[in-house]
Amino acid sequence: MSVNVSVRLEDSLAERLRLRARAAGETLSDRLRRYADEGARRDEHPLITFRDGPAGRRAGLVGGPDVWEVAMWLDDLAPEPDPVAALVEDSILTRAQIDATLRYRAAYPDEIAARIELHRRETADADAP
Repeated sequence: MSVNVSVRLEDSLAERLRLRARAAGETLSDRLRRYADEGARRDEHPLITFRDGPAGRRAGLVGGPDVWEVAMWLDDLAPEPDPVAALVEDSILTRAQIDATLRYRAAYPDEIAARIELHRRETADADAP
């Protein structure tokens, strides 16, 4: 379900948003919805940002890799007694970044699981003879 919300924007801001939306092949409404969603997620998860790439828009750590990558590395380290400590020791990631990843993954598990699955499938396809 969705709800209609009326917002007044200054002319210059509305024009900048329209221009960005048009350049991305989006409607102004699509762009505003994405900005609202990502803004709320940033408020809830301060170390998380969003970035574009070949596989689409995705969550990433500020100054670090994509969230799904860190989550996948933690999955791969599951046999370790303390996967988080192992990742901190073997990477440049801080405990705060890993904790931010875990909180974001807990809030959006399907999103992160889908990114990991996509990566694993594409890697398996690339490695297949």
